[in-house]
Amino acid sequence: MSMRGIAMLKNSCRVALKELKHWIVPEKANTPLAVFPASAGILSEPLGVVLIISAWNYPFLLSLDPLVGAIAAGNAMVLKPSEIAPATSSLLAKLVMKYLDNSSIRVIEGSVAETSALLEQKWDKIFYTGNGRVARIVMTAAAKHLTPVLLELGGKSPVVIDAGINIQVATRRIIAGKWGCNNGQACISPDYIITTKDYASKLVDTLKIELERFYGKNPLESKGLSRIVNSNHFARLTKLLDEDKVSGKIVYGGERDKENLKIAPTILLDVPLDSLIMNEEIFGPLLPIILVNKIEESFDLINAGSKPLAAYLFTNNKKLKEHFVMSVSAGGIVINDTTVHLAVHTLPFGGVGESGMGAYHGKFSFDAFSHKKAVLYRGFAGDVAIRYPPYTPGKLRIMKALIVSGKRNIIRAVLGWGKV
Repeated sequence: MSMRGIAMLKNSCRVALKELKHWIVPEKANTPLAVFPASAGILSEPLGVVLIISAWNYPFLLSLDPLVGAIAAGNAMVLKPSEIAPATSSLLAKLVMKYLDNSSIRVIEGSVAETSALLEQKWDKIFYTGNGRVARIVMTAAAKHLTPVLLELGGKSPVVIDAGINIQVATRRIIAGKWGCNNGQACISPDYIITTKDYASKLVDTLKIELERFYGKNPLESKGLSRIVNSNHFARLTKLLDEDKVSGKIVYGGERDKENLKIAPTILLDVPLDSLIMNEEIFGPLLPIILVNKIEESFDLINAGSKPLAAYLFTNNKKLKEHFVMSVSAGGIVINDTTVHLAVHTLPFGGVGESGMGAYHGKFSFDAFSHKKAVLYRGFAGDVAIRYPPYTPGKLRIMKALIVSGKRNIIRAVLGWGKV
C-alpha cells in the first residue's frame, strides 16, 4: 500500500468535505422568452445503487477514491476489490465493515465467479478500473440493463522528447513516472518514448546515469523498485522482452529475478513498430524508444494508434506545445512532466476511445455519480391564448418568433411584418 496513494485519497476526502456544500447547490439556468415568466435550475441527485470494481496496481486508492465521489453524491454502493491484491482486498472488507455505514456500503470479495454474479445484477452505474478486455465484458453486462458505465482503462501513453531541453530534469521526471510509479505498473505510466535520431544517444546516456543514481548498479537489489505483481505478468513481460526482433534492442537493463518477480528498468532503442511490445500496453518496467527524423512526425505516429490515457511532451518550443495539445487526442496531456496531472483534483481524470469513458476526481467524481435533473418552475400568470388551439397563421407566427427569442422577430410577428 503506497504512501502516495494514501496521501491522494486523504486529499480527495478533504476536497469533498470542503466543497460538497457548493457541489450540491442547484445550478441556475437561464430561461427563454417562450416560457416567461419562469425560473429554472439543474439539481444533482444520486443515481441510486452503484457498483465499483477496482484494480490491483493501486488497490487502496483505486477502490476508495471512486467511493468518495459515490458517497458525496449520496449513493449506496458495492465495492469489489481486485482479487490479484488479496491482502488489500481483505483489509478493505474489514475497514469498510468497521468504519462505514454497512446499510449503504458493502464490500464483496472474490474472483471471476463473484464478479460475474455481481455483473448480472441491475445497477444504476458501474465504475470499472482495469483493462480493455474486461471492460468489454462489463459493458456487455451493463447493456442488458441499460446501465451507464465509467471505464478507467489505460493504453500506450507516449512521451515525446524534443531537443534543446533540460535533459536531466526531463529524464528524472520520466523515471519518476515510469519506474517510480509501481515499476511501470500504472495506467498513466510512460509506455514508450519518441525522439529524433540525432537526440537519442544523449537521451539514453542521461537515462542510464539517472537510473543508476536512483536504483544503484544492481537495481534488482534496490528497495525502491517494486516487484511485478505475479508470475503471470512476469511471464507476459518476459515474452515481450524475449521476442527475436526486440531482444537485441536492449541498451540498458534487462536483468530479471523470476523467484522474486523483479525486472530491472530496461531501455530498448529503435524498437520495430510491429513488435509485440509496441502493440499492447506494457504495464511494466520496459521502456522502448522510437526514432523519427523530425519531432513533428511523432504526432501522426501517436494518432495512428488507439487514443492513450495520457500523452507527454518535453519541449521549450511554444508552437510545438500548442500543436501537440491541439492535434494529439488523449485522456490527458502533460507538458514537461509525467503523471502529475493525476494529483490535480480540478482536472477531470479519464480516458477517451479505448483508454476509457467518463472521468472523475474532485467535483468530477461527484458529477460522475449524480444525475443532473432539469427543473423548470412556473406560476399561473402569463398564460397566453396563442399557446392553445385553434392555431391560426397569426398565432403560429408569434409562437415561432417566441421560440427564436429575438425581440426584433417578436415585434415583426406581432405587427404581421413578413416572415419571421
